[in-house]
Amino acid sequence: MSAAPLPAALAPIRVPAGTTAADALKEAGVPLKGPDGAVVVRDLASGDLKDLAWTPDADASVEPVPAASPEGRAVIRHSTAHVLAQAVQEVFPGTRLGIGPPIENGFYYDFDPERPFTPEDLQVLEKKMTEIVRAGQRFSRREISDADAKVELAHEPYKLELIDLKGSGNDDAEGASVEVGGGQLTMYDNLDARTGERVWTDLCRGPHLPRTNNIPAFSLTRSAAAYWRGNEKNPQLQRIYGTAWESKDAHKAYLEQLAEAERRDHRRLGAELDLFSFPDEIGSGLAVFHPKGGVIKREMEDYVRRRHIEEGFLYVGTPHITKEHVFELSGHLPYYADTMFPPMELENAKYYLKAMNCPMHNLIFRSRGRSYRELPLRFFEFGSVYRYEKSGVVHGLTRVRGLTQDDSHSYVTPEQAPGEIRHLLSFVLGLLRDFGLDEYYLELSTRGDDPDKQDKFIGSDDQWEIATKVLEEAARETGLELVPDPGGAAFYGPKISVQARDAIGRTWQMSTIQYDFNQPAGFGLEYTAADGSHQQPVMIHSAKFGSIERFFGVLTEHYAGAFPAWLAPVQVVGIPITDEQIGYLEDVALRLRERGIRVEIDDSDDRMQKKIRTASKQKIPFVLIAGATDAEAGAVSFRYRDGSQRNGVPIADAVEQVVNWVAARHNADPTAEVPV
Repeated sequence: MSAAPLPAALAPIRVPAGTTAADALKEAGVPLKGPDGAVVVRDLASGDLKDLAWTPDADASVEPVPAASPEGRAVIRHSTAHVLAQAVQEVFPGTRLGIGPPIENGFYYDFDPERPFTPEDLQVLEKKMTEIVRAGQRFSRREISDADAKVELAHEPYKLELIDLKGSGNDDAEGASVEVGGGQLTMYDNLDARTGERVWTDLCRGPHLPRTNNIPAFSLTRSAAAYWRGNEKNPQLQRIYGTAWESKDAHKAYLEQLAEAERRDHRRLGAELDLFSFPDEIGSGLAVFHPKGGVIKREMEDYVRRRHIEEGFLYVGTPHITKEHVFELSGHLPYYADTMFPPMELENAKYYLKAMNCPMHNLIFRSRGRSYRELPLRFFEFGSVYRYEKSGVVHGLTRVRGLTQDDSHSYVTPEQAPGEIRHLLSFVLGLLRDFGLDEYYLELSTRGDDPDKQDKFIGSDDQWEIATKVLEEAARETGLELVPDPGGAAFYGPKISVQARDAIGRTWQMSTIQYDFNQPAGFGLEYTAADGSHQQPVMIHSAKFGSIERFFGVLTEHYAGAFPAWLAPVQVVGIPITDEQIGYLEDVALRLRERGIRVEIDDSDDRMQKKIRTASKQKIPFVLIAGATDAEAGAVSFRYRDGSQRNGVPIADAVEQVVNWVAARHNADPTAEVPV
């Protein structure tokens, strides 16, 4: 869901010394209620968000932050997370607190209770939270020393650990920075609305809403196990997830989207449509594709392979394992070792399952001398890679441990890099449109400016500046929205990622394009320039699907399992009204198969209406029904996925209509009102 635009009234406001931000906003006529109302302010001098109760020591200029903005929603959700924590400790005394950050579309809080939470517990907690919200308790911020905080929180071991982590560089793990950060510790007390007495307190950086009754709408969604600070070596806690919004309407719209997302869940549809599974015997995050899923996967692969060849890529192949030294040359090992499967000892050498394809493509480039005349040189493969994702983040096909990338690498001269990136962006966006994903924006991941995080990147400032500028200019030429992602770059260079929106408005990271000036140096890659000198190429990584598995999962949910006819595993089902028409429809099916159409005949003992319901549940694009009258006339009745029907269509016309619709790769469904 997109944020509301910043109202014109919410311009920078002057807050006189000794005056609260809230009073200054009221004086300026800025609303403090509703989706457009300010929930916190941004101090324009420091860029920090401040509570509305903040009173500056000197005159300050602030910018109101409305509830319906991304930052406003984060404040609402963070405040709601703290209300949840208060409710848990009131309902389940003795429960110890972890952390409770806002996240996309909601929040969570980690707890160490005496027993796991049940769905019934969440109902009780939501009721208690409603009581706390209605009570209008005031969020009150106070500064505290590390020593005093440890005394006050002596009964909270996880909070004590966070205090010790403060400023260590590890305090941002799993949302820990929302509690302590790296500077002055602060506590937030919940004060009784009538007496002003402290009701509850928590360690937190803030900011928060003024009062609990400023939380417009919320609900708890689920609970799950979670390791403390995301480390499986730490204790396992109980995490409760929830959502909170700036209005009841926004909350309702999100819950409706959640319900629709559940109906579209690719894991459920994968089982119902017999597409894929995750056998326990194989292991978590490792998918097997069934025959019907295999058809879709093959169609995807055939299409993207052909498109790569049309775009000038050369098909290559590389093994699934390699010696450790390859990942040392590429520079990956220090950065990715934790997400790679443990090495195996073979013939006195360490071998790793391949986690990325680019190092091996570099070896292909290096296998012989290269001339500038060969550049751009583009390699492509369906490379299977393996990543040891934590079990808590593995999710169907969209987060797996074994995946196949449509991975390509372009080797270019520095002068060719801008043109190659534009070429790749055009290729990527066209491919997504061909699969029916035509709403997207671009994200530019850079090194960022945080001095504490620069050690995760390699290369000079000049190299990063040049690479980032090239990507940014190419991205802006598309005319698409470009969103910055400071600090999100790979260690070897910046990247553009395509963020595609699906049919219900959710955003998925799909294709990526990365500018790499480091790996060519690590592998000593060279080409002979026109003047006879040896020069280092620029390497540009690109993945169009990202991974076939993830793209498959996203498409399943985008189409709710009703794949376009060209992708559908079964494109036509023939349904005879009586057994006497089975042979007739088999002849029709033969004519369709000869034209490359995937067709089945339902010759089961079920009644015709049940056969139609079965075809509908299997989301078959075309159903051809034939009775005695149809057989005599050499015709069939077309039934479409939307339930509409056209009767008496001659066989030759029926075959041509199906073949033409599939060949045109339409992503919309045909209907009786729009003849195919």
